Amino acid sequence: MKIKSLQLKSFKRFADLTLQDIPDNTKLVLLIGTNGSGKSSVFDAFELISDIIHGLHIKDSSPLFFANRKQYSYYHKGMGRLSIDLEFSDSETIKIRFNSDSAGQIMPSTQFSTNLFYGRSAVRYLPKITRTTIGQSIDISKDSDRPLYFIDEDKRFENDIDLLIKDVVENIFKGINSDNNQKILEVRFFLDKINEAFPRIFGTGNRTNLVFKSFVPPAEGRPSRLIFQKGTSELDYDLLSAGEKEVINLLFNLFVRNKTYNDTIYFMDEIDTHLNTALQELLLKEITENWIPDNCQIWAASHSLGFIHYAQQSEHATIFDFDNFDFDYSKVLIPAPKDDPDIYEIAVGRNILPVLFKSFVKIFVENKDGDNYYSNLIIGNFLFVKRKDKKAIYDNILSGDNLGLIDRDFLSEQDISILEKAYKNLRILKMYSVENYLFHPYNLIEYCSKHNIAFNDQEYVNEILAEKENIRHELFAKISDSRQTYPFGKEIDPADKSIQVRFSKSDENRKQIATINKEIDSPDFDNYYKHIPMKNYLTQLSIRKTIPKTELSKTDWFKTQIEEIIKSK
Repeated sequence: MKIKSLQLKSFKRFADLTLQDIPDNTKLVLLIGTNGSGKSSVFDAFELISDIIHGLHIKDSSPLFFANRKQYSYYHKGMGRLSIDLEFSDSETIKIRFNSDSAGQIMPSTQFSTNLFYGRSAVRYLPKITRTTIGQSIDISKDSDRPLYFIDEDKRFENDIDLLIKDVVENIFKGINSDNNQKILEVRFFLDKINEAFPRIFGTGNRTNLVFKSFVPPAEGRPSRLIFQKGTSELDYDLLSAGEKEVINLLFNLFVRNKTYNDTIYFMDEIDTHLNTALQELLLKEITENWIPDNCQIWAASHSLGFIHYAQQSEHATIFDFDNFDFDYSKVLIPAPKDDPDIYEIAVGRNILPVLFKSFVKIFVENKDGDNYYSNLIIGNFLFVKRKDKKAIYDNILSGDNLGLIDRDFLSEQDISILEKAYKNLRILKMYSVENYLFHPYNLIEYCSKHNIAFNDQEYVNEILAEKENIRHELFAKISDSRQTYPFGKEIDPADKSIQVRFSKSDENRKQIATINKEIDSPDFDNYYKHIPMKNYLTQLSIRKTIPKTELSKTDWFKTQIEEIIKSK
């Protein structure tokens, strides 16, 4: 189950808030904003829907009534009729309407499961285990141990421990200790799963590597114990750091609950509590990719730098920015652009950003290339920043120390030489676009070799040559029009008028076009390949359907090519 859009009217902070245009493939929805910006109020709406589905807070079922006026007032903003509208990616909907007397009705387009939502509030930290018995009455399917309100303390962690230990103890008393016992197998699977997750979150240093060893049931008035190993020492849960406890709390909970909540909207507030920036990102990545079922969606609220960075990098994440809005008025929010550097102000503040990045050289790159490909490169002190197009990059490098890296497109060797000499901060790819590097035979050879994928580079080159012959006349027709769109030399006081002339209807322009056409006509791979728009052409090649471009941007060959261009001056 995944949400496509949400509208809240007269609800908590919001007079009329709409979140829309959530892509169908979104697994993570990240709500960012400063404290008090209204992020958690969205989760209150999810909690209320869940309450209604479970029959909580309601004294009658048709029409719906809050049990008392105080409960209604907690949710109602007092500016008109309280309503909640949800649309899901499968086109199913939920509409909830309340009148001023706190009566109302729910209008789902289908019968929804009681497990539609599962939320964890920010108030869930357990400093030490205190329960001295097991066997509490807990109905996971009804989420019977959930807090009454989303802001209340969430005490489910000790219940999760209880349920896991209970499974172990029950089977021991039955005298079952074989690999055929399903409950024992599940506990062993949990031990493996959590111990595989710890290195991905905390790292693998000998002194910091955390390993979960065993459960100890409560006995003689003493509480349950969780035993961990860290380095050569064994530690109780109570002695772990707050950050480690936060991770354990969440992973235990997800393991115990997600067999029941397997077609669900998960929502979790302030998952990053107690964690440093690096661990914030790694924990969100681990939860999203390995602990939440693929057909589910997780909503998280945070102003964490690590969370923002992960959401920017993930193609399955959507970001909504709640900052600097007056929600006493109607507001429609669409997903925030992932390339906007100002998004980091939520985490660190505008006055701190220059201090953090003062040792870095910004290098502006085109469109989504910055998110998808260049972001995988770690090259010296260069920081890749996305800009909309060539014009935006060009405007950013005319003054200052920032660099710009642009696609070659239909530039000749002479064009590149003249432009890079005239503009000291400009860098130009030696091939048409970044895709020419990603799908270059040398890059594919390295990638396929490392991943044991069969690849015949000569057959591949022959395929490209054959397709090039089919499209060369189409390319000839595009070159002239494309060159006249380039922004070079159009600044107010151009240093050299000849640059502007090169890309207009001139003899010099026609001369460069003839040179490019001749190279495209050549049978020599190095001559013609650099002019083929691999971004839009030859997409039917089988290898292009097999390997994601983001993976091809992680090779040593690709990094070396880009590094040489950046450091060429």
